[in-house]
Amino acid sequence: MDEIFKALSDDTRRAMLDELHRKDGQTLGELEASVARAGFSMTRFGVMKHLKVLEAASLITTRKTGRFKHHYLNAIPLQQVIDRWIEPLTQKPLARAALDMKTQLEGEHVMSTSTQDKPDFVLETYIKTTPDKLWDAITNGAMTPKFFNEKAEIRGTIKSGEGYEYVLPDGRQMLVGEIIDATPTSRLEMTFVPSFMERPENPSRNVYEIESDGETCKLTIMHFGVTEEIKGVRQGWAKIAARLKTLLETGKELELA
Repeated sequence: MDEIFKALSDDTRRAMLDELHRKDGQTLGELEASVARAGFSMTRFGVMKHLKVLEAASLITTRKTGRFKHHYLNAIPLQQVIDRWIEPLTQKPLARAALDMKTQLEGEHVMSTSTQDKPDFVLETYIKTTPDKLWDAITNGAMTPKFFNEKAEIRGTIKSGEGYEYVLPDGRQMLVGEIIDATPTSRLEMTFVPSFMERPENPSRNVYEIESDGETCKLTIMHFGVTEEIKGVRQGWAKIAARLKTLLETGKELELA
């Protein structure tokens, strides 16, 4: 938590987060130009120094595509700060500034769909669990209602080429799609079509990546091909990750608005 507050205490670093909120997945050169346009004059080394602080606080994450390294706003640590420190104080005047920051960083923004090889956003979190338990939580219909949005249950055979759906408690369909890649305890990629949409020719797709790291697992959630119709999915994924982490680490369900 201290690293997060330290990272957010600097106006230059907050400006960098603003720029990634405006356009996610920027390269170092793009961010250098962005902060200059925002009125902050600094060398490339200075930009890199601030990025290291943000990355150490897990407020940004990076992904390499070819020879380019892209930087993404990671909303999950902010969600955890909000869950622990801000939500209980929402009636307090001092909490309003933090809530405004949450809205600014996690709210609506235009996401690039210029290439299917580059995610529109990337979220990362570390969960104290095993790859087997994390995989089971993501793919088991008895588990997903405990953390997925609107308590939706995943149904279908989790194998490449098979269809799946998320079903709400009242029986209505929430999401449908097809499994593109299912490598147990490691990677799950699937197309993503909300029930309110007609099935597009090239649907967006989400990816879960699981990496073992000692007593914890690193969970990376990516979404590709985000369109204007589903631009709010970032906030949804951040809440899913926060609930999943709480469930696996404490056995309790986290209630979020």
